[in-house]
Amino acid sequence: MTASAPKDKYHAVWIIFFILGLGTLLPWNFFMTATMYFIERLKDPVVVRSNGHSNGSQNVTAGAGEEEMRNVLQLKFSNVMTMCAMMPLLFFTCLNSFIHQRIPQKLRISGCLSVILVVFLFTAALVKVEVAAVPFFALTMVSIVCINSFGAVLQGSLFGLAGMLPAAYTTPIMSGQGLAGTFAAVSMICALADGSALEDSAFGYFITACVVILLAILSYLALPKMAFFHYYEEKCRLAEDSEFFQYYAEGGSRPADDENKMDLLKKDGPTEKRPVVSLTDEEGKPVVSVFGIFKQIWVMAMSVCCIFAVTIGTFPAVTVDVKTTVENPGSWEKYFIPVCCFLLFNVMDWAGRSLTAVCMWPGKDSMWLPIMCIARVIFVPLFMLCNVQPRYVMPIVFSNDAWYIVFMIIFSFSNGYLASLCMCFGPKKVAPHEAETAGAIMAFFLSLGLALGAALSFAFRAMI
Repeated sequence: MTASAPKDKYHAVWIIFFILGLGTLLPWNFFMTATMYFIERLKDPVVVRSNGHSNGSQNVTAGAGEEEMRNVLQLKFSNVMTMCAMMPLLFFTCLNSFIHQRIPQKLRISGCLSVILVVFLFTAALVKVEVAAVPFFALTMVSIVCINSFGAVLQGSLFGLAGMLPAAYTTPIMSGQGLAGTFAAVSMICALADGSALEDSAFGYFITACVVILLAILSYLALPKMAFFHYYEEKCRLAEDSEFFQYYAEGGSRPADDENKMDLLKKDGPTEKRPVVSLTDEEGKPVVSVFGIFKQIWVMAMSVCCIFAVTIGTFPAVTVDVKTTVENPGSWEKYFIPVCCFLLFNVMDWAGRSLTAVCMWPGKDSMWLPIMCIARVIFVPLFMLCNVQPRYVMPIVFSNDAWYIVFMIIFSFSNGYLASLCMCFGPKKVAPHEAETAGAIMAFFLSLGLALGAALSFAFRAMI
């Protein structure tokens, strides 16, 4: 940061990026938290016969003390939801890496937030409307596709936007996303504790998500008015122009109307020496090459992909099936997974993401960072060897609950900290005017890691 750069007064820009990060993932976290509500809504309708007995339309209801069998829609809901979430997420994050320069930033971010808000308002309204199981299933899957399609463009655009600012300003996005998971986990535990009806809990989740999205829209609209943000936005634009000037210095004269821009650059301070740009568009400005940028950030991109492939491959597919070994656990058995799996993971993940605001070790050029990311693979066998039930192949080595809790703390903290470091450093390994594209590429590899993890989770669980 140069001496002439304005300060982030009251940390307003940091807070806005935090709210935007929260608005990116909180709606989807609440959507997943309400999974039991969706499964309940997919129950077969009960048909009352003339003799007073009732029966399901597809399956026979068991006795009063037995658990009711799930129908096909209920059994396939989680798998179809995962597919409808991951495929659009991956495709549109990739698409955003290539088209973000053609669509205005304001339209991408505010437009995506607005569409997600409308989808959640519709989902909240649907809670109060009686709909048959099949149409409800179809509407829910369409909503999931919409949320993740526009959410992918939103996330990629936000990381690209943060890439134009100092590295520390990617941290609030990651921290906000971490808080989203924690908020959802606490809400789930509270609903479990007070015995709230599934419909009431789900309606509360969706309305809360709508409020957060609306707050994110208002925050984003206030962002351009911040002098700190405007300074770095202008600096990136001028840096792009400097490439333009360098091109003309090599091959011809510079247009007269760009003299003032060059003067501004000189006043701001010496710019970094960059290679001469040979590729230009029809206006003579340098073309930003996605593949050229990837060559510079591939270590960070592959590292963040590895982090999330390991994390999603293990959590929650494997970790959610760990059972407590405490004798006579009482209520501990009821809260063991909600607290030790979901709440502990999200709290420590949030702590890891937030730590990068004050500590960024190892540095962006250190080999320790990719080594530490790859080393997280060790958590896959460690969790498999805990008391995961049912199991058919592997033995139980770490039966005590304490082992599981320790593994979860290190696993989740390292996920948040290392992922945040990679996302912060990626855009800083390229020229300022390429930072937005670099951020979009990093977001794509984050999504790729999520998709790979979702696919690997089936194999990891089957190995146990």
